[in-house]
Amino acid sequence: MNCEKLLPFEIALPLSVRTYDIDFAGIVSNIVFIRWLEDLRCEILVNHLPIEEQLQNGVAPLLIQTQIDYKKSITLVDKPIGRMWISKLKTMKWFVNAEISVDGMVAATAEQTGCFIDLTTRRPVPVPAELQQKYLEYYQNKGQR
Repeated sequence: MNCEKLLPFEIALPLSVRTYDIDFAGIVSNIVFIRWLEDLRCEILVNHLPIEEQLQNGVAPLLIQTQIDYKKSITLVDKPIGRMWISKLKTMKWFVNAEISVDGMVAATAEQTGCFIDLTTRRPVPVPAELQQKYLEYYQNKGQR
């Protein structure tokens, strides 16, 4: 990936395949892909809205939907790379898209939807202003290129 990010909040991480990730057929179990999505989503937050800040403000992200399409099996010897970015940010919801690939071939694509909740009431609250502002700035800066 080049230094200039092409998509909002885009991150890429090498993903580890462990022996315990392999199912009886010798391929990575579907549940591992979900764990990898969690790792990618957490990395976006580390970079843009650390969980410590969220907790201090009494809010936390909540995942409400995951859709994943498995396209190619991954084995123990593969070296997958995960990419994730925020595809849409609304007042009350956020959407991320992800790709997991091996040697440039897409093994899975996913979309997740979430919201933020007030930790006291457990009710949805607007996406934190800081995240909304960074998302807006991305598109304002993109138009200047």
